[in-house]
Amino acid sequence: MTQTTKKIAICSDHAGYELKQELIAYLNDKGIATEDFGTHSTESCDYPDFAHPCASAVESGECCCGIGICGTGNGMAMTLNKHQGIRAALCWDVEIAKLARGHNNANILVLPARFIPASLAKEMVDAFLDTPFDGGRHERRIEKIPCR
Repeated sequence: MTQTTKKIAICSDHAGYELKQELIAYLNDKGIATEDFGTHSTESCDYPDFAHPCASAVESGECCCGIGICGTGNGMAMTLNKHQGIRAALCWDVEIAKLARGHNNANILVLPARFIPASLAKEMVDAFLDTPFDGGRHERRIEKIPCR
């Protein structure tokens, strides 16, 4: 899913700020545009303030997909998944990132900044962006996710 025309939305709280900055530089160096929804420092803040605008950008199509980062990834994932058009997946290794895309058609990768090194985060981002949705039997399951 190498992106040249669409941006990747990215957000974090204070615990994920440094990893977010590293991933923005990593993606930009690869020619992938990002839109940073904050936070913009390591000063304590509330993750929903950044997760909601990030999710909205992915839902609207302004951004093709996203990355959310907080200390454990849990708060960010919970908030992002409140949006009907979002399938945010908390991942802590490359295989889970691949399966989140391939089986769940995840559109936001969530990373636990306090529990993974930046090198692993970069590998997961690459796997997430390069893995296509498998479709097939998985499509039926994805269609059942939204509350009706």
